[in-house]
Amino acid sequence: MSKFSLDVLNRCVYPHFDSKDPDVVLGAVFGEDVALTRVGGELLASHVDPIVGAVQGIGWLAVHVACNDIATCGARPRWLQLLVLVPSQDDEGLLAEIMRDCGRAAEALGVTIVGGHTGYSASLSRPLVAVTALGTLSGREPILTRGAQVGDHILVTKGIALEGTAILANDFPTMSRQLGLSDADLDEANQLMGAVSVLPEADILATHGATSMHDVTRGGLLETLLEMACLSEVEMRVQFDRIPIPPVVVRFADAFGFDPLRMISSGTLAATVATDDLEAAMRKLEAQGILCADIGEVLPGGGVKIVKEDQVLHYQEIHPEEGELARMWTLYGG
Repeated sequence: MSKFSLDVLNRCVYPHFDSKDPDVVLGAVFGEDVALTRVGGELLASHVDPIVGAVQGIGWLAVHVACNDIATCGARPRWLQLLVLVPSQDDEGLLAEIMRDCGRAAEALGVTIVGGHTGYSASLSRPLVAVTALGTLSGREPILTRGAQVGDHILVTKGIALEGTAILANDFPTMSRQLGLSDADLDEANQLMGAVSVLPEADILATHGATSMHDVTRGGLLETLLEMACLSEVEMRVQFDRIPIPPVVVRFADAFGFDPLRMISSGTLAATVATDDLEAAMRKLEAQGILCADIGEVLPGGGVKIVKEDQVLHYQEIHPEEGELARMWTLYGG
């Protein structure tokens, strides 16, 4: 699944949402993955995300992905609504499996599924799961994509291309073997799906100086940093050799021919943190066993510059419609 281009979104989507409601604090804005509404004396964060690109474990993944977006604004997810569609009315076993996975993920995160909708559609070749997640700020100030400040450090947790690599191992095991990957490679890649939550690190960084946070989804780390840079009106300068790329990701990238920088990676959190807060934030993450790398800094200017050996690659244009997982499905999905 891919997004529409920013040009299409600006022409066909955003012009139709101009809220006059005074309790809408943050509405539909490109690059901000949550809406913020005032309910009584509290701020409610809400987000919806669909998953169609993964078949095995789709319910588990869908719950985590939606909750990640709530966490990146500094809120704690509390409630979920599920939309689950399967291809046929005979897919009761698949429906039950998806619901079990959703329930298992919700229990692991301490959130409650409060409702939703289930059904089937012959127009689908694979199941579709969309999760609406909601949570409250509990007195915290929201942390937005647009909050990066000149002088901040750029942090990345765990590693990149986690989710995409796990999906390829899950959904294309035969092709993986044909491309030279071993059963041990597949087992190691499958284990990456267990690290798709960013709630622990988002909670730590929200209280230790994060000025902006964004989970790394479609378009990978590069698209994530471009959105953060564009909305914050700054330059993100990244040292390529500091970016954590797990060895199993490198092996899959070489075999399938994808760019890890552009591969979807739920479980990876990109954040900017003020210099004065950096040491304490990284020390706290390390104490919780969360891998974190300081990959660069925020400078005046625009776009993303990646310093790789003797090259400086400058990226400025946002392309939400592009993503390596969608390209892999086109090449290998049949």
